[in-house]
Amino acid sequence: MNDRLRRALVADGGPLSGAVIQRLSGVSGGCIHQSWRLWLEDGRSFFAKAGDTSVEAMLAAEAEGLTSLRQWADPALLVVPEPLMPVQRLGSDVVLLLPWLDLSAGDQRQLGKGLALLHQASAADHPGRFGWSSDGFIGAGPQPGGWSSSWGEAFVELRLRPQIRLAAGWGLQAEELEPLLQSLGSRLDLHQPLPALIHGDLWGGNAAVLPDSRGVLIDPAVWWADREVDLAMTRMFGGFSRSFYEAYEQVEPLPATAESRVEIYNLYHLINHANLFGGSYQNQTIQSLKYLSSQIL
Repeated sequence: MNDRLRRALVADGGPLSGAVIQRLSGVSGGCIHQSWRLWLEDGRSFFAKAGDTSVEAMLAAEAEGLTSLRQWADPALLVVPEPLMPVQRLGSDVVLLLPWLDLSAGDQRQLGKGLALLHQASAADHPGRFGWSSDGFIGAGPQPGGWSSSWGEAFVELRLRPQIRLAAGWGLQAEELEPLLQSLGSRLDLHQPLPALIHGDLWGGNAAVLPDSRGVLIDPAVWWADREVDLAMTRMFGGFSRSFYEAYEQVEPLPATAESRVEIYNLYHLINHANLFGGSYQNQTIQSLKYLSSQIL
């Protein structure tokens, strides 16, 4: 953390006005912004994400997502950190400030139950449409806003098609995929899920457990979608235990047909990874598209 930003945090009118930063330590994991743990003289501890003004929209979307998830999360089971201020510009830096959470590798039962209750509670008071009110991000990739009363249309038009357009840059032919996209939309419409507020980027690095066994969700890419989208992504890279899935199913059992949609929902994340990182993700995307075509067309 540069001295300019450190002074701005505690200056009059700053988010930690009047406080004394006793020490700080860099936190690894961010490839777009930088992160630190801050220890204050009064014993409080915070997590700060910062970058130049190019990350302002990204940090603002993260803060909005965290605030939205908190509305539906049961804090006795599932902790979603509360932004301690709106995302602020401090000179040439932009900062998101969150409470520091000590994470552990404990049992994920409460994480699974808490996620199921979040999905359940939000679906009971859903907006009647799928989508989100503003443009956001999936990792560093774009996640367009917009709404649709059709689940198939929302997933194809708001999620798959924008990523496929970007994938033209490495050779994916959008026009060749049109029959598959049409079929996917029709198949998802037959499913008819209720809109639920989902985390949206639920891989193992964005979920954790506290020492008291409560679950934690961080770094969301929220939108109103089929709850199965979250469960599908938990299987993309692993990191979720049997107790997580058992606890989820005890609250909100998945339909028998859920397995048939895992490949469809994870296609979105595969293409996004291919667009961001290239390499083997491009090959995995092509293989997934071939598999889905063989199953659906």
